[in-house]
Amino acid sequence: MDYIRAETLGITVVTNKVAQSSDLMIIDQYVKNSSDVNTLQVKEPRLPKSKSYFKITGILYYPLTNSQECLTSSDIELILKQNHIFDNVLLASKPQVIKVSPKSDMSIVWINIWDAQSGTNAKMLINRCFNVGKYITTIRGANMNPGIPQCKNCWKWGHTTFLCRIQGSKCVKCNGLHKSENHREFRWCCKANDKINPPRLETKKGDPCPYTFKCLNCCGDHQANSNVCLFWRHHFNREWQMKKYSEICENRSKSICSEGNATN
Repeated sequence: MDYIRAETLGITVVTNKVAQSSDLMIIDQYVKNSSDVNTLQVKEPRLPKSKSYFKITGILYYPLTNSQECLTSSDIELILKQNHIFDNVLLASKPQVIKVSPKSDMSIVWINIWDAQSGTNAKMLINRCFNVGKYITTIRGANMNPGIPQCKNCWKWGHTTFLCRIQGSKCVKCNGLHKSENHREFRWCCKANDKINPPRLETKKGDPCPYTFKCLNCCGDHQANSNVCLFWRHHFNREWQMKKYSEICENRSKSICSEGNATN
């Protein structure tokens, strides 16, 4: 042990090597035996936490026979809870499930867990196998998988803001050619208009826009960065997003052609 430092939210113990779980008992007793410490206010000591990343292979994407219901994050959480090798393992986020390929019936599951900085849980889990029904699944180590990036300039998925090719910026709410923070100043929906019935009042500064625009990605009734968007829900599945973008572009082209024929 190098030194002990009092912090606003507790006590930090700095050691000259990575502390183990057994060391926590010694630290706990040392702190509680100090004469100027109220033992009732001493919480259980814990090691600093980091995250470890894994992928699990060998699980069916359609777990139910003769059903097209795909594997969900909730299904994975239940599977992990039922398996003893995940005892005392805490997920850092919801599991992500993707299909191996369009013609495959298997999935890849990505999980992130809280771990000691020494990677104790990672060492215990990597290359372990366990059964899911009649199938044997394998746990592999993985790098952090943040999913498909969403550009904060045009709000499309598939590229970062740095690599965006459009000139200027688009509003995340209305898809207008202005920055999102300037929506109130540029869009008609936030400006007063006493010539319509009923008259429209100006949106006060700091108040949200009362008008609901369509998402520029999925055409849903939400902003382009909303977590209810279909694209956000599939932000680990690049193949799904590419297919969906193709369908949307095709439908828009058909709509434009139909409008042109109607005009002629």
